Amino acid sequence: MPNPGLIKLALAVLRRDVVASLRRGSEWSNPLVFFVMVCALFPLGIGPQPDRLAELAPGILWVVALLASLLAMDSLFKGDFDDATLEQMLLTHQPLYPQVLAKTVAHWLITGLPLSLLSPVLGVLLHLPIAGMLPLMMSLILGTSVLSFIGAIGAALTVGLRKGGLLLSLIVLPLYIPVLIFGSSAVKAAVEGGPYLPQLAMLGVFFLIALALSPLAICGALRISIDQ
Repeated sequence: MPNPGLIKLALAVLRRDVVASLRRGSEWSNPLVFFVMVCALFPLGIGPQPDRLAELAPGILWVVALLASLLAMDSLFKGDFDDATLEQMLLTHQPLYPQVLAKTVAHWLITGLPLSLLSPVLGVLLHLPIAGMLPLMMSLILGTSVLSFIGAIGAALTVGLRKGGLLLSLIVLPLYIPVLIFGSSAVKAAVEGGPYLPQLAMLGVFFLIALALSPLAICGALRISIDQ
């Protein structure tokens, strides 16, 4: 049975991070604004032809959502590092695993979930067929959660660096590629009338692996960063 104390600790960290992010505003608004603005620019650059936009829409939406999710990743542990909260988390007797798990879930709730819910609106802008709307949202819900877990590893490795944003991108972007491939192919398959559940199943497998293993990697990366 799960330890009630650990669950309570994780929920407390989750609530604190979500409330703090909502109060700051920029952490949840910047990815959304970036997502909307970049998607709105594509019809201007490619042209307003509906067929052309519909063909490119799955890849466009997924790439822009990936970059928007990465936009707020650098700040995941930065605030706690700057005010020494992160060091206290490492020094106390409380286990670090549920705390980093809660912080990563909070990041997804603030960035990945809103992007996923907003994606059908931008799909209409890019003339994505109706058949691709639900697979788009489902693939983004699963995919952005995986992106948050992978990105949190890079954020933990670079938390002690003054300008770690570029290094963070170089670390995590290659790891994002499988998620991008299966996510965009699921939407494309749905639009073409083919089966898209196998791609969603693979994203589900990625999510379960990330949920189990990423917090362990994040804990190790934070200890390495703090000890430097």
